[in-house]
Amino acid sequence: MSNWWAIPDFAGSGDIKGVWELSRFSWSVAFATQASHGDVDALATLNHWLQSWLQDNPPYLGANWKCGQEASFRVIHLLATAIILGQERTPEPALAKTIALHLERIAPTMSYAIGQDNNHGTSEAAAMFAGGSFLSALGWPKARHWAATGRRWLENRARHLIAPDGSFSQYSVVYHRLMLDTYSFVEMWRQRWDLAPFSGTMHTRLIAATRWLDAMVDRTSGDAPNLGANDGVRILPLTESDYRDFRPSLQMASVLFRGQRAIGDHGAWDAQLRWLGISPDTTTLSRPASDTFDDGGFHVLRTGRAAVYLRYPRFRFRPSQADLLHMDLWVDGLNLLRDAGTFSYNAEPETSGYFAGTASHNTVQFDGRDQMPRLGRFLFGAWPKAHRVEFVSSGDTLRCAAAYTDHRGARHHREILLRSHGFTCTDTIEGRFDAAVLRWRLLPDTYRLENNRISSNKMSLLINCNDSDTKIALTNACESRYYMRIEQIPTLEIAFNHSCKIVTTGEF
Repeated sequence: MSNWWAIPDFAGSGDIKGVWELSRFSWSVAFATQASHGDVDALATLNHWLQSWLQDNPPYLGANWKCGQEASFRVIHLLATAIILGQERTPEPALAKTIALHLERIAPTMSYAIGQDNNHGTSEAAAMFAGGSFLSALGWPKARHWAATGRRWLENRARHLIAPDGSFSQYSVVYHRLMLDTYSFVEMWRQRWDLAPFSGTMHTRLIAATRWLDAMVDRTSGDAPNLGANDGVRILPLTESDYRDFRPSLQMASVLFRGQRAIGDHGAWDAQLRWLGISPDTTTLSRPASDTFDDGGFHVLRTGRAAVYLRYPRFRFRPSQADLLHMDLWVDGLNLLRDAGTFSYNAEPETSGYFAGTASHNTVQFDGRDQMPRLGRFLFGAWPKAHRVEFVSSGDTLRCAAAYTDHRGARHHREILLRSHGFTCTDTIEGRFDAAVLRWRLLPDTYRLENNRISSNKMSLLINCNDSDTKIALTNACESRYYMRIEQIPTLEIAFNHSCKIVTTGEF
């Protein structure tokens, strides 16, 4: 078994997340909830699995010690397990030793985690803070230093990675949830141990981050747009809800940071509050209205039955997907126009390139290329800057707009109008290109394509273009709403060779 630092990032043909996922100790939380209800076998199984893992994964050897963030997830889940079992104040010596082993792994590479400007830094700082304060109460050497280091970086990451409007550095709904769950756990832990409050700046940024997630979540289904990278990560699985149900995370963050429930009704989204001892007895916020999150580049249009999300480039941090001017449409809890997702970070280059590329989004693709040149596995170059951005305007008809010009001189401007029973999307395409395709990725259903109209029982799209050479076709494409899973969905493609204006009118 190799030292963790000698293991390549992408060794072999498989995806290492399949190995890491099983070693994040999310199962320890599940066993703890069963044991707390009197299931003696669950507690015995929990202890057996922990002992088996420690035996098969000697400290700092093998793939499960390679990533500091993976060690952080284990710390968070072990501490949550101790809370559920009522053992956080009087733990078994083996638990304290295991936490210390993990903090010894995380501490030396904190600078690497911070340099990523993503969830690695927030996760590892959270483990250092919570784990350090846990061990400090038990008199462990280094523990106060670990806790202070974690606190310092939690403050730093909140200021640096969370924009004033709440947008997170990774431009991803799933990673935003991970960041927010991490800070929610930290704040719960701070309150539970009566530790010094965090700064007002950090609290303000977390209020904004909670508001951002609130704007993205569909209350009917609990789902949210599949925007940005999605590796299937989810911590603190204390509910029986689906992985794509974001309501538990939203509810917990809202109670902790805004002092009010996001969802008034009681349901599975309250389970995390109960298990972690967070009082849910607060008033309920009103549902979010339409808004623009310009720091991160997101328009949100919301009317009674429907919501539209428009993504535009406002990059301070590296983008992971070429999804400029992508549009998502949700009606009555159904994602009618949708994003492809990620599938796997270690797939064949053609597959991973597709999911991160422009072809997997509801936008215009020029000359079969991505909107930004790919420089590496997780890096695009020549980031465009949005122009002609028009913030969401209210009224009977909601409106927003944005545009960009890519590094080769192709220009795309998109204006969206949302009404109670339909929308109009006007795409103006100009500049230097030879051929282009506008795609609408559709909810799986039975569709009828007749001339320039496509329809199903849930929606119809009418395409009008001032270019008579436009070709319209219904085809299939891939999507991945869950990591390592691919499904086929119908996709409408509008192909053209000249500068033109395409008007898509949707009814639902």
